[in-house]
Amino acid sequence: MSVSKEEVQAVLQKIALPDGGDLISRDFVRALNIRENTVQFVIEAPNPDIARLMEPLRKMAEAAVAGLAGVDSVQVALTAHESAPAPKSAPPNLKIGGHPKPQAGPMKVAGVDRILAVGSGKGGVGKSTVSSNLAVALAKQGRKVGLLDADIHGPSQPRMMGVNKRPASPDGKTIIPLQAHGVTIMSLGFMLDDDKPVIWRGPMLMGALQQMLTQVQWGELDVLIVDLPPGTGDVQLTLCQKTDLTGAIVVSTPQDVALLDARKALGMFDQLKTPVLGLIENMSLFHCPNCGHESHIFGHGGVAAEAEKLGVPLMGALPIDLDTRLAGDGGTPIAAGDSDMAKAYAQIASGLVRGGMA
Repeated sequence: MSVSKEEVQAVLQKIALPDGGDLISRDFVRALNIRENTVQFVIEAPNPDIARLMEPLRKMAEAAVAGLAGVDSVQVALTAHESAPAPKSAPPNLKIGGHPKPQAGPMKVAGVDRILAVGSGKGGVGKSTVSSNLAVALAKQGRKVGLLDADIHGPSQPRMMGVNKRPASPDGKTIIPLQAHGVTIMSLGFMLDDDKPVIWRGPMLMGALQQMLTQVQWGELDVLIVDLPPGTGDVQLTLCQKTDLTGAIVVSTPQDVALLDARKALGMFDQLKTPVLGLIENMSLFHCPNCGHESHIFGHGGVAAEAEKLGVPLMGALPIDLDTRLAGDGGTPIAAGDSDMAKAYAQIASGLVRGGMA
């Protein structure tokens, strides 16, 4: 029987730090993942100087977890936040936001073969969860994947992907994106404090999106997934009109109210001549873990009927799942594991690869 994340965290909580607290209470443990009785996690120190002193503690944590029943092997990496360089050697500060630069027409992003926009008509349907898990599922299938968090007012991908560092900018113009779970990721959330709101008008939103597409060094990617904000606003318009998109995926729950707004998103993509590649029904049903009963909390079959009406594929129907929520909050998307939910995302990813869309 495989060990649980809670059991691993309980053991790590017993390892005290010299200056007080423990690995868990001080939030030093990152990217905790369990796969086929192998436990993997990262111990992230506040700075490189402290990290150099923590190798004995890393070995202690590795030995403690290895002693748990159901653990065959343990892989523990030790890393650190980058120390701030001296002011005289610091690169120019990168400013995000501002009026977009003029461009002749839809642009291609350097090095990126395909761009998929993941949208929804309204918030709260799990669009960001689907985006992060789909990116990880594609990466597990050998694709070179990027994830752009374009939900500028409410960026959630830093938390869901378990990344909390600021991207580097060697010259104040180019941005070096971050990596997590095999995915290259960029989000405005990396550039702002967690509690700092983004109070921008349309031109600044458009300028920020243009910067994150053109100034980020994405490298060679098979596919870039863009997690759009909910609705049909400036960010969606800019992306569809100014970027060479492969197509869009629309996420909705089966609920009638959600479908009303999803139809608006579908209508927007149609008006902007952006192909809709398919629909994903999220929160499709609930499996009771105690009795096995299935409940259709938000209705049943609405997204499938809409897909049939539009003549586009229903890419998948994903149930409400507590582990998916816990995994996202913990910074390791459920698709990184081998659960039934991970297999569901893998199936959607396989369909995109087979169809030449990713």
